[in-house]
Amino acid sequence: MDHPRAMLFDFSGTLMRIEPAERWVRAVAEEGGLALDDGEVEHWARRLIEAGAWYGAYPTHVPEHLAELYEARDLDEPHHRACYTGLIRESGWPWPELVEPLYDRSNAAEAWLPYPDALDTVREAKDRGLATAVISNISFDIRPHLKHAGLLDLLDAVVLSYEVGLIKPDPAIFQLACDTLGVDPASAVMVGDHAADGGGSALGVRTYYVDLVPVEERPDALISVLREVTAS
Repeated sequence: MDHPRAMLFDFSGTLMRIEPAERWVRAVAEEGGLALDDGEVEHWARRLIEAGAWYGAYPTHVPEHLAELYEARDLDEPHHRACYTGLIRESGWPWPELVEPLYDRSNAAEAWLPYPDALDTVREAKDRGLATAVISNISFDIRPHLKHAGLLDLLDAVVLSYEVGLIKPDPAIFQLACDTLGVDPASAVMVGDHAADGGGSALGVRTYYVDLVPVEERPDALISVLREVTAS
């Protein structure tokens, strides 16, 4: 591969990650006036993770009545909301008045944490003359989240599945991102954490994967990829 001209990033699990499930539960409980002890917080965090209601985990089983919603969840907000509030209820969550607040908290900018090297990586990519973009399968606008982390102004494009009607691994969403940046896909690098992030390989996009782990456990994977692909 020639020297890359663009660096594409996944959002969730790559540049940023949803807050830990325990913090999520505690924040919503406190806002709702519930006094849960540590054991209760851990219990409900675990139940929500097992149900796939927390964005940091995929459900091991999607109930049949939610399967269609789950498949279409990243194409629009109503499908996504119905899917994830359904998964919250499937966990046995006993406070119906806090189902929607749990969902809304998941989408809030303050609930998303950047990986330690995310800002330095995107900034260095720009300094090296690369065009930059985020390509995300998601049903809500993450620009406030990226701005909160200091990333938005360093990105040349933000391509979101619900806005463009395309979902990774469809190569068309990678082509769209490259067209927006004005680069040939063969001169682009994609960094992600999931097999779907490799969909651009059909177009010649070179894909690198980072581990999906808590933010504190992955301090320098992104910057390492950047320096590897620009080393020549």
